[in-house]
Amino acid sequence: MPNPLYPAPLALDPGWSAETVAVQAGRPPREPGAPMNRPISMSATYVQDAALEYGRDGSATYGALEAALGALEGGTAVTFATGLAAVTAIADLVPPGGTVVLSTVTYHGVRRIFERLEEAGRLHLRPAPADDAAAMLAAADGADVVWVESIANPLLIVADVPAITAGARERGALSVVDATFATPLRQRPLELGADIVMQSATKFIGGHSDLLLGAVVCKAEAHAEAVAAFRHDHGSIPGALESFLALRGLRTLAVRLDRAESTAMELARRLVAHPLVSAVHYPGLPGDSQAELAARVLPNGCGPMLSFEVAGSVEQTDAFLGRLRLFAHATSLGGVESLIERRARYAGDAAIVGPTLCRASIGLESVEDLWADLDAALRAAVR
Repeated sequence: MPNPLYPAPLALDPGWSAETVAVQAGRPPREPGAPMNRPISMSATYVQDAALEYGRDGSATYGALEAALGALEGGTAVTFATGLAAVTAIADLVPPGGTVVLSTVTYHGVRRIFERLEEAGRLHLRPAPADDAAAMLAAADGADVVWVESIANPLLIVADVPAITAGARERGALSVVDATFATPLRQRPLELGADIVMQSATKFIGGHSDLLLGAVVCKAEAHAEAVAAFRHDHGSIPGALESFLALRGLRTLAVRLDRAESTAMELARRLVAHPLVSAVHYPGLPGDSQAELAARVLPNGCGPMLSFEVAGSVEQTDAFLGRLRLFAHATSLGGVESLIERRARYAGDAAIVGPTLCRASIGLESVEDLWADLDAALRAAVR
């Protein structure tokens, strides 16, 4: 819904597809002489006696991004300086001494936030496997929040979001879905029953590895108001330039996703047959144990992320990564360039992944060039 602090955005047609909304939402009305894009507003303070008085109160620039993300997700969006700042604001919704069910395969930064809150006596954690809805809901009895990632980092696990969110609602728990890997074009958790969706817009939404930004989109206005108040009081607002770039990145999300996803699927198929690869994790693969669930909860595709395990030692895996020429050995994901890293190098992931598991973010390069790079590096490093 429009934010009353900002000029009304361009009116949207409820029949438009998500791809069209991603291009059109958050733009200024089409009046004679009006710009096509919401300009960057650079000001720390405003003339008083208006709703907007200080930089932490709001901004027309990130207000435009929030209008676009809210329209795309079907809720009210609140943006943050980073994805983890957004996670911290959601965590503040847990009542003191409350219980959070956290999927066992979760981005280690998210997991660490909740672990530190538990260490401080602020809340209690119950781990549960996201790919087992019954186990998640058994853990949800008496819980305050159920948190899942779908698709989950870094093992590409798909959660049965409709079943988990429905069960959480029956138990009186808030359901939160981190849909960073899926993006709003592959999954809209609020439509599947979630109360809150979290996006690290640093990744696919921004799309060019040049910004940090997070977003929380809420079904209920009360939750949006609460996380916005947390943002105001903790100062975790996004920058104007980052917001402008994220909105610009959103405009090309559909075409970037389609291209990178088709390449990821083809690479996954070839890696399955590679003699120097012991396992491939990509939910869209035919015959994958989660293929049926993925087709149901991710009907438009499974995204550009894939993970695979090298059939060799840690040393050979590191040598493979060092021989790659196209894939950059770097963390993060969602940009136009392909990135890869061995996830067990992070202590937070070492307990949930094999030592040779490599997570790849597939970019927009030629599929044949990427395949040649992977194959040559594997054959040179793993003997």
